[in-house]
Amino acid sequence: MKKNVLIIGAGGVAQVAAHKCAQNNDVLGDIHIASRTKAKCDRIIESVHEKKALKRPGVLEAHALDALDIEATKALIRKTGAEIVINVGTAFLNMSVLRACIDTGAAYIDTAIHEEPGKICETPPWYGNYEWKRAAECEEKGITAILGAGFDPGVVNAYARLAKDEYLDKVTDVDIVDINAGSHGKYFATNFDPEINFREFTGVVYSWQNNEWQVNRMFEIGKEYDLPVVGKRKAYLCGHDEVHSLAKNMDGADVRFWMGFSDHYINVFTVLKNIGLLSEQPVTTAEGQEVVPLKVVKACLPDPASLAPDYEGKTCIGDYVKGIKGGKERTVFIYNVADHRQAYNEVGSQGISYTAGVPPVAAAMLIATGEWDVKKMANVEELPPRPFIDILNRIGLPTRIQDENGDRAVSFEMAAA
Repeated sequence: MKKNVLIIGAGGVAQVAAHKCAQNNDVLGDIHIASRTKAKCDRIIESVHEKKALKRPGVLEAHALDALDIEATKALIRKTGAEIVINVGTAFLNMSVLRACIDTGAAYIDTAIHEEPGKICETPPWYGNYEWKRAAECEEKGITAILGAGFDPGVVNAYARLAKDEYLDKVTDVDIVDINAGSHGKYFATNFDPEINFREFTGVVYSWQNNEWQVNRMFEIGKEYDLPVVGKRKAYLCGHDEVHSLAKNMDGADVRFWMGFSDHYINVFTVLKNIGLLSEQPVTTAEGQEVVPLKVVKACLPDPASLAPDYEGKTCIGDYVKGIKGGKERTVFIYNVADHRQAYNEVGSQGISYTAGVPPVAAAMLIATGEWDVKKMANVEELPPRPFIDILNRIGLPTRIQDENGDRAVSFEMAAA
């Protein structure tokens, strides 16, 4: 049984992860939080103590760390005795932290595909450009590395696997829908790191259809969904992390990702993009100072963590999975609804951070108990989905299913329809 967790990152998602690790420290043991700015880690620890989140007395410590420094990360893993590393820092850190875990024997968990600062929207499959290149080494050395264990990617991957295993004989289509029907009250803001957020949408859109990559422009294809709780919402076809692993693991099914955007978001985004302010390439000002436009925009926007106190409304994220059951066409919608206000009251973060921060802790708990300690690299849909969904049900992200038989909770004991 693995014990002791090192959380890398100190943003809103890390805050959620820290609270959830604290609430389950009987399983996870000592908890350590590391970031370049130790003061941010200290504030997270203060919030954990304020909420009295520790299930039992235990270690909860902050550390300063530049996680791009592989040797420093290895030293901290060894110093803390961490056997599980939850990487919820920027996606630029993935390959460095993964390397440190492979070299020290620690299990690795992340919530997004690695990115390089100077590259946007690379040739798919994106995992094949980075993480998957370390898969053989992980298996050779017996290192557990769980990729994309947030909500999307992550939980939605488990939903696709659940539908494939229990609700359909053959899957033909997976449409992942992510709707944030909440409001933060700011003129314009992003719900997570603006730099990563904008990079997702400035390139072309890749989807997996007819056993090949289809390319579209951002905001080119939209459709309206009528969803539980949040109602009718417009969503647009986007490129996204989970499409790249599900394309490999869903036996030829078409895989698409749809995200909701308001007209206001699209208008602001379009202006920023068209005048070059979302570029990752340096420019020189009239005063001779070199700056990266995207980083300037990031510095001008609200910190996503600061949105939490005033956030209202709900999210609805899930999978419409279509296929054949008993010789007939069938579609199931497996989903979660999260509440921004409830998330803030519990852990001090908004709902988007909550949905991203709870799942890697569930994955860590499954590694700790051995159920997901697979001694190799795996995307979430390659692992048994039921234990994951069961823990999520218990620690804050309950799953529901909607089909021809109505709308109901998905529980661990529930037999497939």
